Amino acid sequence: MSDVQQRIDELVKGNRVVLFMKGTAQFPMCGFSGRAIQILKAAGVSDLTTFNVLEDAEVRQGIKDYANWPTIPQLYVKGEFIGGSDIMMEMYESGELQQALAA
Repeated sequence: MSDVQQRIDELVKGNRVVLFMKGTAQFPMCGFSGRAIQILKAAGVSDLTTFNVLEDAEVRQGIKDYANWPTIPQLYVKGEFIGGSDIMMEMYESGELQQALAA
């Protein structure tokens, strides 16, 4: 496992809810990241850890390889890859996301 993959793995497994996004929760830098934050707020997430991929080019590319998923944002809950903002929205609307987030 490369250094960047190990860093990502530690973030994903060391935090209950992690969102790799463009920008921050307070200032998303793309519409998809903004939508992901809004979905998580609506789902009542209080222990969200975010990682701004715009500040780290290695992680920005590495996270795509880590999940074998080509786009950002990417949500991880309890170490498991959930998906991007479209999947998050579908799961939120069906109630699956709230179930996955339940402690």
